[in-house]
Amino acid sequence: MKVAAPRPRALLFDWDNTLVDSWETIHEALAVTFAAMGREPWTLQETKLRVAKSLRDSFPALFGARWEEARRRYLDAFTAIHLARLKAVDGAAEMLAELAQAGLYLAVVSNKTGAVLRAEAEHLGWTGHFRRIVGAGDAALDKPHAAPMLLALEGSGIACAQAWYVGDTALDVECARNAGCVAVVVGARVLEEESFARFRPDLHFHDCADLFRGLKGL
Repeated sequence: MKVAAPRPRALLFDWDNTLVDSWETIHEALAVTFAAMGREPWTLQETKLRVAKSLRDSFPALFGARWEEARRRYLDAFTAIHLARLKAVDGAAEMLAELAQAGLYLAVVSNKTGAVLRAEAEHLGWTGHFRRIVGAGDAALDKPHAAPMLLALEGSGIACAQAWYVGDTALDVECARNAGCVAVVVGARVLEEESFARFRPDLHFHDCADLFRGLKGL
């Protein structure tokens, strides 16, 4: 898309299903967790609609007093399979390499557990592209709070207003709003979904290649 906006000084990226394709892995780990906790597993479509918050923000509502047990079961199931199945979304690797080479400040802000997130970045050979990789638990609060966004920019001299936050869900847009960043949605999610009713992005790109073209045009 043609972008009527100034070029950002920083790009902060969500991770799951923005830069990497992980829905099936998340869904399988959740199914194992639900079964172990005596709950009916969600369908894949339900997983896609309901998963956005961090484990520490979402699991207490799902599992009550046993949420920490459920968190352990989920992480055990997820870490057993995630690296073998990990793959970049189309165009992400090329986009990140070129943006990093151009000297743009790049960071990740995700609700995936921090240690797991950084292991995935290392596995893909992407760690060097990012100045900061901020996951759930790294800041005092997780997305949609502004705290992880502020941590991602800490020491950079770049204001949130000069940064784009690129994600794929309404929660990502909410997080961008809370931090004062430009809210960008990438991917084929339908913006008419109910979840986007309150939080509309400033910019929407079809995929990473479309985002990269938009940036080059600024």
